[in-house]
Amino acid sequence: MAENKGKITVGEAGHKGGELGGEKGGETTRERYGHEFYEEIGHKGGQKVKKLIEEGKRALGEK
Repeated sequence: MAENKGKITVGEAGHKGGELGGEKGGETTRERYGHEFYEEIGHKGGQKVKKLIEEGKRALGEK
């Protein structure tokens, strides 16, 4: 079995990220931009999905 000397898994790295002083779960972003930021990006994402669905239907000849 090969040794993983000095290497860690993605899960271990994520866990260490919290230990190294970084905030988790978007806390920094939430504090910096506030609730409205998430509403705006959610709306933009929803509009993009709606547009892509409409384009797909047109490409297939659906109404």
